[in-house]
Amino acid sequence: MAPEPFPLPGRPIRRLVASCLQALYLRGETKSLFDTIQAFLKILTETKPPAKESSRIAAVYCIGELMDSYGSQVMSQMAEVAAVTIKLYRSSGPIILRSYALYTLAKALTTAKRAVTDSVAKDIIKHSRNALGDKALPVQRAACEVLILMYPSGDGTRSVVDVENILNHCVKSLEGADQLTRKSLAKLAAHMLASTQIEKVVPVVDTAKKNKKTQNQDEDEDATVTPHVTIEDPKPIMTPAEMLLQLSAHFNKPQASRRTRVGIFDFYSALLWQLGTGFVESNYALIVNHFMTEIVNNPRNSGTRYEVLFVRSLIELILRDLVGVRMLGEQAQIAAIQELSNTYLKRWPALMPGQSAPSPLCLVIALREVSGLLQQLGNAPGPVQDALSDPLVNLLSHPSHGVRINTAWALRCFCYSTPLRLPKVLLSVVEKLQRDVSSLTTPAAPSDIHLRALGHAYGLAALLAVIPERPLYVSYDISAKVFDMAVQILKRAGEHDVKVARIEIEIAWTCIASLMTLGPNFVRPHLPQLLVLWRNALPKPTTKDGAAGRSVAEWEFLLHVRESTVGAIHCLLKYNSPALVTADVTRRISSMLSNGLAFANTYITNRPTLNQEELLAESKGLGIDAREALLRSRIFQCFSQVGFSGVTESVQSSLLQSVITLFASPDGYSGSSVQAAIASSSGTFTSIWQSVDGYAYGLTNLQLGDSPEWMNRDSIETSIEEMCQKPIITALENDPLYLCQTVVVDATRRAPEPSPAATAAVDAAINLFAQLLPLQDVTQTARVVTQLLNSVGSVKLEKNTGRKAASIVNTTFAVVFALRQGTSHTARQVLGNSQVATPLATFLKDVLVDGDAALRKASSEAIGRLASVAGTNFLTSQVKTLVDQVVSNRDPHGRAGCALAFGAIHSHVGGLAAGPLLKTTVHVLMSLINDPHPVVHFWALSALARVIDAASLAYAPFVSSTLGLLFKVYMMESHEPDGGTLNHVNISGDLPAYQVVCQNIDAVITVLGPDIQDSTRTRTLVLDLVHQFIDEEDDGICVEAINCIQHFLMFAPDHVNVPELVTRFRGYLASSRRPLKLASINALYQLVQRDALSMSKLGGDQLVEELFAMLDDDSSVDGVRNVIASWLQQTVIYNPSAWIDLCQRIMSRTTASQQAADAAAKRSDVDDEGQSLSVGGSATSARQTSRWRTQLFALQCLHNICTLVGRSGRREHLDIAFARSQGIPVSGLLVSRVPDLIKIAFTASAAHVTEIRLEGLTVLTDVIEIFAKVPDPDYEENLLLEQHQAPITAALTPAFSSDSSPEILASAIGTCAIFVGCGVVKDVGRMGRILKLLTSALEQSKGSGMLSLGDAAELSPNASVMLRIATLSAWAELEVASTDQAYLVEVVKPHRATLAPLWVSSLRDYASIRVDAESLDETAAGALDSSYSSLGREVLLPYYVKAWSIILHAIATAMQKDDPTILAAMDGQETPSPQASAKAINERDEPTVFFYVVFGLVYEALATSTPDADPDAQRTSIISLQALKHLVRRKYCGKVFNDPPIFEELLNLFYRMALTEPSGVQIHLVEAIASLAESIKSNNLSNGASSGTESVLSSPLAHCSRICAYILKRVITGPQNGAVHDGSTPAEKVKLILAAFEAFTTVASFFGPAQREDFRAIAITLYGDLLKDEVSEVDLVGPTLQALKTLLDRPANLPDPDNKYGRIVHGLLSACLLNIDAMVGRQGPMCNKKIKCNLLAAVLILTVIPTTVAIGRPLIEHCCFIISQKLVDGGELSLTAAHCAKTLIMASTSGNPVLKQCTRLLLPGLVECLAKAAASSDDAAPPEQVLAAVSEINKALFALFQSIPEDIRPRALGVIMPVLILFLNPSRQPPTALHTQSVAQLLAFAAASPATFKDATGRLESAARETLETSVRQILGGKAGSAEPAKPQISLRSF
Repeated sequence: MAPEPFPLPGRPIRRLVASCLQALYLRGETKSLFDTIQAFLKILTETKPPAKESSRIAAVYCIGELMDSYGSQVMSQMAEVAAVTIKLYRSSGPIILRSYALYTLAKALTTAKRAVTDSVAKDIIKHSRNALGDKALPVQRAACEVLILMYPSGDGTRSVVDVENILNHCVKSLEGADQLTRKSLAKLAAHMLASTQIEKVVPVVDTAKKNKKTQNQDEDEDATVTPHVTIEDPKPIMTPAEMLLQLSAHFNKPQASRRTRVGIFDFYSALLWQLGTGFVESNYALIVNHFMTEIVNNPRNSGTRYEVLFVRSLIELILRDLVGVRMLGEQAQIAAIQELSNTYLKRWPALMPGQSAPSPLCLVIALREVSGLLQQLGNAPGPVQDALSDPLVNLLSHPSHGVRINTAWALRCFCYSTPLRLPKVLLSVVEKLQRDVSSLTTPAAPSDIHLRALGHAYGLAALLAVIPERPLYVSYDISAKVFDMAVQILKRAGEHDVKVARIEIEIAWTCIASLMTLGPNFVRPHLPQLLVLWRNALPKPTTKDGAAGRSVAEWEFLLHVRESTVGAIHCLLKYNSPALVTADVTRRISSMLSNGLAFANTYITNRPTLNQEELLAESKGLGIDAREALLRSRIFQCFSQVGFSGVTESVQSSLLQSVITLFASPDGYSGSSVQAAIASSSGTFTSIWQSVDGYAYGLTNLQLGDSPEWMNRDSIETSIEEMCQKPIITALENDPLYLCQTVVVDATRRAPEPSPAATAAVDAAINLFAQLLPLQDVTQTARVVTQLLNSVGSVKLEKNTGRKAASIVNTTFAVVFALRQGTSHTARQVLGNSQVATPLATFLKDVLVDGDAALRKASSEAIGRLASVAGTNFLTSQVKTLVDQVVSNRDPHGRAGCALAFGAIHSHVGGLAAGPLLKTTVHVLMSLINDPHPVVHFWALSALARVIDAASLAYAPFVSSTLGLLFKVYMMESHEPDGGTLNHVNISGDLPAYQVVCQNIDAVITVLGPDIQDSTRTRTLVLDLVHQFIDEEDDGICVEAINCIQHFLMFAPDHVNVPELVTRFRGYLASSRRPLKLASINALYQLVQRDALSMSKLGGDQLVEELFAMLDDDSSVDGVRNVIASWLQQTVIYNPSAWIDLCQRIMSRTTASQQAADAAAKRSDVDDEGQSLSVGGSATSARQTSRWRTQLFALQCLHNICTLVGRSGRREHLDIAFARSQGIPVSGLLVSRVPDLIKIAFTASAAHVTEIRLEGLTVLTDVIEIFAKVPDPDYEENLLLEQHQAPITAALTPAFSSDSSPEILASAIGTCAIFVGCGVVKDVGRMGRILKLLTSALEQSKGSGMLSLGDAAELSPNASVMLRIATLSAWAELEVASTDQAYLVEVVKPHRATLAPLWVSSLRDYASIRVDAESLDETAAGALDSSYSSLGREVLLPYYVKAWSIILHAIATAMQKDDPTILAAMDGQETPSPQASAKAINERDEPTVFFYVVFGLVYEALATSTPDADPDAQRTSIISLQALKHLVRRKYCGKVFNDPPIFEELLNLFYRMALTEPSGVQIHLVEAIASLAESIKSNNLSNGASSGTESVLSSPLAHCSRICAYILKRVITGPQNGAVHDGSTPAEKVKLILAAFEAFTTVASFFGPAQREDFRAIAITLYGDLLKDEVSEVDLVGPTLQALKTLLDRPANLPDPDNKYGRIVHGLLSACLLNIDAMVGRQGPMCNKKIKCNLLAAVLILTVIPTTVAIGRPLIEHCCFIISQKLVDGGELSLTAAHCAKTLIMASTSGNPVLKQCTRLLLPGLVECLAKAAASSDDAAPPEQVLAAVSEINKALFALFQSIPEDIRPRALGVIMPVLILFLNPSRQPPTALHTQSVAQLLAFAAASPATFKDATGRLESAARETLETSVRQILGGKAGSAEPAKPQISLRSF
């Protein structure tokens, strides 16, 4: 308001001033409030001189904000405010001022409405109504706000007239309204209509005083009318039906325009949303009925096909997207299906006289809604199944094409969601179809028999397409049956007349097409036959095809045949390539397709000569032109799919020719050219997007895609808006082939929708063009482009403006798609060639400046992509052209197009290549952003955001100027939502500038990245903008601002106030504003992922509960699951109990399908009263139910809780005793919740939804696996789960009930096995039900044929095989576990004989599936049923793959136990044959029957394993090796391996594994090698010892030992290039070394005695390497000395003529000593390790070798010298040395002369060592090592002392005692450890030889003797008062 120097108060400033004032009055006193408002009003009323516009706007705004907050305190101002604002609104000021005036009035009314007098109120209402018709849209929006407040919903001033009047005004304004205004009008209309439903008392006498109430007093108070009035019952002023009629009446007005009618559906949407879920659920029938009777059946709405689809799409948006997905709970969905079924589906055909069947149009809508609801419900509960199964099959024979197709689709959804019904429905449809086909030719058949037959064929096709998704429910003979039937029909069709034959052929090909979805395994055997049939149906066109004289019916027949045939080819290519589409098939198919295309062209040339009346006579279903278009589109689609490698160049060029003609040239137009010319000349053609004939001059229906919701609007609003501009509406009826496509259903659960035939052909043509163009060479491409551009620019098009527009759009789209496809190097070169790029660029530039937004978007992308392939010169010239355009072209659309092109060029060329142009681009865009025209600045801003993203870091220099620009934009009136001139303001609603400003801020944040933390100035600027925008009222702006905050959080989290954000997001979650909901969920996800723990502090459990409630409230909101899952993952280990509580709360509710099923079970016939009661109660009962998807998610959460806590390694969660010992409160731990988890699993297992039952079993399995070993805290010796056996059994039982699916049964069998095998119940007698279920499953698996487990119905062949596998692998798990859990042996034992053959045969079946051979032989135990055709393969393969390694493991385990049943089974016998002797078995020549099968599987598994595989694959390798270890034994393999080829194959495999596998696997590899060697030893021994060395080295056994040696070398020294990094632990390496040495020795023992020493030498050399090792820190020698001992073991009496053994031993010993000497002067753990290892090895050698081996004296002396030296040196090696000395001395007592020599050499060292230790013995706590070393030496000396004869003992003591006495220090209390030890030792000597001891004591010096005596007395005195000599002896000996 101040004078000049200050800037004008733009939007940000006035907003901030208003919030400052609000804050002031909130904190301070409000005395001056009145004056402030007066001052503002003065600015507004001042006339001479009037204040500046911007000041007046600011003043109005501030008054509004202050009144909004404090209006109730200044009521007296209200009258003046009302007068001033109305005056301002009526003035001719700027639009923004007028609309703000009304907004201010609205804000004042919210708080001070009571102060408005009646006359003023009338005035306000009158002017506001007028304002609804104002030219400026913002004024209309503001008027809506005022009117809503003037008619508050609770007061009694409403009359029907008011409602109708305002509704009329709203509808009038719809025509010119944009999306925002429509939303406001809809809000007002919804408010007015919804308020008619509020029950109010209608007084009989009209009281004089109208009781005006404020809006916020609730409606109950309206009843307090003055008492003297007689009162009627309260009732609403309109019934719901009358209320809805208000809208439909306007919709059905003949003169209502398309925009208006679309807008009325916005009203419907707003109205239903306002009335809320409760109203919609209880009035669902009424709402549907209203749409059907008032709108669908109104003749005004079914005049043309387009009109029908238009209305259908709108109604579906309301019924499906709004009501079905967002409003109905599960209970209501079930009720809705029943309602639709009873009211519509079951009413056809009308059976009773006087009944009328619903119209086809209504039926279609009902069917589509049912299919949507079915997909939402998942498994349909019983009542729904009963309501649907019959009517859906009946409706297939409806005479209307649309009804038949949609019924087929609904049937497909039904059987997909309830697969248990699939087999029966399939059979009944097949039967009906066969009946129809056979009666087609009988004259007596009803007239509509052909339609009925087609309907059944469609139904069958739709059902067959479900089979691949639900393979376990259907037996395959049915598909084979259908195929044979179709082929029969085709063969017969030639004998019938044209009319019948057409139908027959369509039926046959439709069936065949849908069978193609079953995949290559089904199609392969039939392919040759199909190719012949196709060739016959698509012959080469002859000259007579072109001759005239054919009737229309004949042409139609010929086209129909070809179209149906190509449909089947299309399906073949879609579902069976590349498996079946070989080069040959491709060649054949492309020639047939060319024939088909030629025929279609012939028809087009002959069409003018045909009878035109007949041509246009619309037949039921598709007309002849539509057939031709369908045929064409199919041919194009097939070419696109078959690829072009096999298609000749001539065909390619003719294809290009024909597609261009179709989509771009004037000749491609199939409408009437005369009418088009008239429309063009009279100028009635407005926009191609407005056309309503469903053809739109041949416009394509392809979308460019990738447009995010750039307006951030609700998807339903956007979809309704799109209906204004939708020239082509898709529908299932357009192409029956869509029924049998396997589809991915999107979130709204919509069916796939094909375009109408003519449009589909154009779409297919454009796709084909896009694929073909990049494959051509330069000359061809240039020629094609020229032809394309000539077609579009053809003079003929001038006469047909509509077709011209369509051609331009088609061509531009085609170019974009072609450029998108052309990504290969050659394609880029071709498309970037100047001959191609330049003409294209010229065309695109003209299109770019067109006013059409779609063209603008497409051409800018095309220019960008062209620039990226065409090189630098092209790029610069393009940019120059664009800059010139901007300068010269003043048309806003043109400038917007150029801005977009800049954005596209940068994003496609990339930041580097476009770097030099960045400066120019930024300047141009910045100037365009300042343009006041919304189209220009909106698109310029969005282009700038793209440029910033593309330039990335290169944009840094422009950041500050960009931020300046964004602030400037925010200050400009022309850019704000309601600012600008009239025509600008009416456009800007749909082009919200502020949203793109936010996108630019976002882009800038990303460019700055982490640097944003450094620059305070930039950071505060960015944050200021973001904070302003996040407070805007508009959802879209908030959403973009939230995105900015998310990026900001990534780079500068410390500068964001997270708690405040979380509070804000929680507010959004609770709001009904959907875009904000979705954005805040995303933002929460980011916050939770960053730090869930702090989120728990902020939001707590409350927030998680809110999220779960959201899931339940509206399952279509995505992202909630991610938030919860991430949160759970991070916090669950701290408090699993709280999470379990949450999940338990959800699981304890029932799901609706549960309720429905229970209700149906209780009472089959619900009377009307009951119905109405239950509806009334729905509000209360609704809280208790929970959607099954939420429950499923809760169960998945529980599963995650169990696995995360189980893996976390936190023991307290699993062990109460441990937790108590740690002082952890038990209540929060997982283990305390076991009963709850089991209870939840039980609840889930009894549910009606398959998914929930499966997940429940998963949770149960988790509990058993995690808590199997946990002890019961109260009874230590029992296990925790023992007390829960009964509930676990109870939870498993429902899985075997009659409504169980195969997946559930399989899972339950697995769980049973886990329970039996986990060791909770070890007594077979007490396993009860669970074991019984397992054994009964096994009994069932014995026989062939179908299984029926528990009460489950008869299962299909696939399901039977699957369950057989599940059962066998469950038993296999038990067999494997029986090696650890002994009690399981008893469990498995009784069934061994049954299991062995079944296991072997299941491996055989797996092998036969793998090799695709027919089952090897049918006689063995588990023979498969005949129906098990090739089809079962791919279904069952995954189950086999999962189970085979487990079964193999069981077989290996059984072989290890030498189980005779396994041997018999491998031999294909049922029971072991008793008479065979063990010798005969072990010496057999032939392998067992199934040896090759199992060997093959094992071999393949090992050959395909990779070294870095996951643990599962490694486990398979180990199991395979274990099996192999037994398989290569003679009793299984006979003499197979004497056959060189097989042996060599196996050897090669072993060599490879030795090179690559990790240690864990190689342990088993060496065992297998040893076993193999044993099996082949016999044929090696025959050549005896005499044979030369050569033959030994090449013998099979030598190979075996060679592999072992290699493995040892690798694990010991690593490959040449250093250590092996195979991730194996040291423990595994040690095991491997031991195992490999053992295997090596075993293999060597099979050689003659001559070679044995050589092999021993090799092994010892390898061990020598281990001793030399300096690479690994880990000590591998210590644990493997055992292996060395085994190697050195040799009976002393063996002759050793060459002294080989002696030389080896000498060598090894010398090596050890050399290794130690090499370490002299080196330090560190590695050196110590090496010295220690070698010392130990040397001592081992000395103690192990037989006495007969001579050893050199220098060796012994050196060895003992080293030991003594290490002893005396102290340090950590002295202990090792002491060990060694002790070992040698102890060994020497056996009398080995060499070792006695050692003792002699070691004694001085020992004594010296003790003396040194004694020197430091005064320390209170000597080092552990010293203590240990002294104790070792003492033991050695004592052993020595005991071993020498009596006569020299005194001399020994003379050496030992003085040293020991040095340790004694009796004066010290308490005595040191060494003192105590020494006294004990001395007493031990005394006890061992009292006389000697006495003798020796006498010879001591007196001081020493005194010390000794004192010490002994002390200790004996301490032990017992009277020293009885016997006691101390005993106690001391035990010391």
